[in-house]
Amino acid sequence: MAESVTVPLYDFVGGSLCVTSTDGERLYERIAPLLRSETPVRLSFERVEIVISAFLNASVGRLYGEFSEDRIRSLLSFAHLSSEDRDMLDRVVENAKAYFSRPEDYERAWRETLSEDDRGD
Repeated sequence: MAESVTVPLYDFVGGSLCVTSTDGERLYERIAPLLRSETPVRLSFERVEIVISAFLNASVGRLYGEFSEDRIRSLLSFAHLSSEDRDMLDRVVENAKAYFSRPEDYERAWRETLSEDDRGD
């Protein structure tokens, strides 16, 4: 197995706010190739003050569309994550696993919701 890579999120996003899906997408693009090559990745939340689900969905959640849960669990770890942020991460992971297990159902429900909004139901 390759040597572990630590990604300090404070440096990666340029500050203490992990709040944009754009930064989350950039993080996904950084860590997905490492996971593909079996390189362990440690995401460090040291000095990060705010994390929101949009960031986690675009970075960690998206991984579940490409990698198995076992692979993610064995190669991806987290450091300096508050208990509240850990709870949010757990919800993001559960939602991602549900979505990627049946994406067609979720897409259909989304389209139906949008259609109802257009009708004013």
